[in-house]
Amino acid sequence: MPETQNAGTVLVIGASLSGLLAAAAAAGAGREVTLVERDTLAATADPRRGVPQGRQNHVLLHRGLLAAEELAPGLEQALEAAGATRVNTGELPWYGPLGWQPTDVPSYDVLSVTRPLLEQLVRERVLARPNVRLVDGVRVAGLRRGDAGWVLSAADGRALVAELVVDASGRSSRMPHWLAELGCTVADPEVLDASLGYACQTYRGRDGTAPRIGVVIGATPEHPRSGLGLPVEDGLWLVSAAGYGEHRPDRADDLRGYLATLRDPALATITAGLEPVGDVAVHRQTANRRHHYGEAADWPDGLLVVGDALCSFNPLYGQGITVGACQALVLRNALRRHHRPATRRLQRHLNRVADLPWSVATTEDVRYLPGGNPRLVQRLLTLWSTELALLAQNGNRRALQTFGSVYHLMASPALLVHPALVAAVLRRRVSRRSTPHPRPAVLTELAEPVVR
Repeated sequence: MPETQNAGTVLVIGASLSGLLAAAAAAGAGREVTLVERDTLAATADPRRGVPQGRQNHVLLHRGLLAAEELAPGLEQALEAAGATRVNTGELPWYGPLGWQPTDVPSYDVLSVTRPLLEQLVRERVLARPNVRLVDGVRVAGLRRGDAGWVLSAADGRALVAELVVDASGRSSRMPHWLAELGCTVADPEVLDASLGYACQTYRGRDGTAPRIGVVIGATPEHPRSGLGLPVEDGLWLVSAAGYGEHRPDRADDLRGYLATLRDPALATITAGLEPVGDVAVHRQTANRRHHYGEAADWPDGLLVVGDALCSFNPLYGQGITVGACQALVLRNALRRHHRPATRRLQRHLNRVADLPWSVATTEDVRYLPGGNPRLVQRLLTLWSTELALLAQNGNRRALQTFGSVYHLMASPALLVHPALVAAVLRRRVSRRSTPHPRPAVLTELAEPVVR
């Protein structure tokens, strides 16, 4: 079949969240955009094969929520209208390695919603743009240079041509293979796999409702099991249980039985008063994997990689969608400044967006590796983070707010060594005083119907 002449346009491979936001970015810069997606997309919010982790809890960190709203205006309002629950992360009952965090220092909001609904609402807004079109049910079989630009060869024999190609096809990206075929340098990715596994299930109250708060029970290397419960649309409560290595939950497990083995019984107690909806879903593809595209001098012009195709994280930390959204803003701004941006330089800029989230995820995950040997920098980061966590545990507002702002990508990590925090750490170490924060009273209130 002859090439379809689309020279001067942008082709985005993958219509998941990073691909949709990249398409919105290119369209916002005035480009004609074609999204190519392997799955056939439904008009409703249904799980799909191309998102195997789609039944897990998904949130946009606050920076990601702002970026997505900027790229797809009206998204935040649409999410709330569809039933997404606004959760202030500073008021969220959170049982960390050192105990319960204070819940009286407001932080940044997130919107809790199922992944299929989030994706559907983003897709509706992106495809409503007149300069974006979707070609779904089409698998990309190859990528090569042609006379009119980059040529995507589809498995059905179709060929699409574009000036710029953005690969947002996720963890299953074929980019290393395509680069090798082009004769370009292909470096091995950086990988850290702590063998984390998830099991997820949805619950509903017997009266048709569910708790309107979230609960987090964190893991530690000594007790490598964790859990998360968050309210989502339709009066449901979505619960994820996770464990490392031999502690990974299995589809055959009774999820509530697994939750009872966590460091605190809050999730097990709450779900005992709820009814399960549907079966247990399991996901184990959770390795941190980072490619360093654009570092080699022979990086091809007109080619970019974003989202999980570039850098994928352990989903436990909730960073992936936010990184994709922030990369999309970088892409939009570059395309607005230059008709033909220097893509090798732009690719390196996209890489840097992942620097802080990658450091957070790998510094934490290396602690769960059998015989793990953290680098000196990672050990120092862990030690300092522990000192700040002790401050936060004792109600230090600056420590709590700094942790929140850095984790939500709203502030520079340099704030973690602010002189006021350093002084507070020194005072705490001299006084040796520590006042553990009590278990949030709301957890007892939620358990009361079950106890009665």
